[in-house]
Amino acid sequence: MNPRQHVDIARSLLIIVILSALAIGCLYILRPFIPGLIWATTIVVATWPVMLMVQRRCGNRRWIATMVMLIILLVVIVLPLYEAISTLALHASDIMTTIRGLPNYALPPPPDWVGEIPLAGQRIAHEWQMLSDSGPGGLLAKLEPYATIAARWVLGRAAIVGVFVIHMCITIIIAGILYNRGDAAARFIMRFATRLADQRGAQAVKLAGLAIRAVALGIVVTAVVQSTLGGLGLWIAGVPAAGILAAVMLMLCLAQIGPLLPLLGGVVWLFRHDAQVAAVLLLIWSVAVATLDNLLRPLLIRRGVNLSMLLILSGVLGGMFAFGIVGLFIGPVILAVTWALLTAWIDEPSPMPGLGANEADRGAALGHQDPS
Repeated sequence: MNPRQHVDIARSLLIIVILSALAIGCLYILRPFIPGLIWATTIVVATWPVMLMVQRRCGNRRWIATMVMLIILLVVIVLPLYEAISTLALHASDIMTTIRGLPNYALPPPPDWVGEIPLAGQRIAHEWQMLSDSGPGGLLAKLEPYATIAARWVLGRAAIVGVFVIHMCITIIIAGILYNRGDAAARFIMRFATRLADQRGAQAVKLAGLAIRAVALGIVVTAVVQSTLGGLGLWIAGVPAAGILAAVMLMLCLAQIGPLLPLLGGVVWLFRHDAQVAAVLLLIWSVAVATLDNLLRPLLIRRGVNLSMLLILSGVLGGMFAFGIVGLFIGPVILAVTWALLTAWIDEPSPMPGLGANEADRGAALGHQDPS
C-alpha cells in the first residue's frame, strides 16, 4: 500500500492568495478601461465577418480593412448614439417639465370617426369619452409618477455625455487594436478556455461569440430600424421635435419597451391640431413599426445563435438593469454560456449504461458485499 502523499496546504493556500491578489490588482488597474474594452470586444465580435469581407476586398491588407471598419464604426454606431444621448441630455429639463405637466392635461373628446371603427369602435369611443370627461387629473395624473420614474432612469443614463465620449474614444482605440490583432487574441482566449475546461471551455467561448452576434443583430439592429422608421414617420407627418422623439424611441427599443409610446404621442398631437389625415396615416405607420420587431428580431437572432428567445430577452432586460446599456450584451452572454454548460453537464452519460448515478453507486456497493 502506497504511503499517503504529503500535501502542503500552506503552500497551496499561499498560491491561491497571491493569484487572487494579482487578479484583483489587474482589475483595479484596468478599471477605467473595462467599459471601453467590453464595448470594443462586443463590437469587434459582432462585426468580425464584415471585417473579413472588407479585408478580402482590400487585397487581404489588414491595416486598410481596420481603417475602413473604424470609419464605419464612427458613422454607423458612435455618431448616432452620441446624437441620441446628447439630444436627450440637452432637452432633459423640457422632457421632465412636460411629464410633470401631465396632471394638468385634459384629453379632448374623441373624433366622430373613432366610433365608426369596425368591431371595437364604440368601446374605444366610450373609454376615450370617459377619460375626456374626467378632465385634468384623470388617468394621466395617475400615470405621471411612473412616467417621471421612467424618464429619470432613461435621462440619468443619457446625461453623462462627457463620460460617454471618453468611453467611445477608448472603445475606438481598443477596437482598432482588436481588428488588427483579433486572430491572436481569439487564439489566446481559446487556449485559456481549453486549459480551464478542455473542449467544453472552447465550446463556451464559441457560444459567447455567437450570443454577442445574435444580440447585436437582433436587438440593436431592430432598435435602430424601428427608431429610424418611427422618426421618419414623425418628421414627414410634421410632428415637432421628431429628432428628440426618435432618440427616445431608440432608448425604449433598446430597453425592449418599443417605439409605440412616442409615436402615439405624435398621433395625439396631430389630432389636437386637426390634422386627421396625417394622424390616421401616422397611426397606421406606428402600428406597422411597433409590430416590426415581432418579425425582424427573431429572424436576426436565429441567424446568430440557436437559443431560446426567452433566454435572450431575459438576458437583455436583466443585463441592462444590472449593468446599464452594455448589459444588453453581457446579460445574454452570461445566460447563454451558463445554459450551455448546464446542458452539457446534464447530458453527460451516466457511469453505467442504463443506470443513473445513484443506482450505479448502489450497485457497486452491493457488489463488494460478502454473499451470505
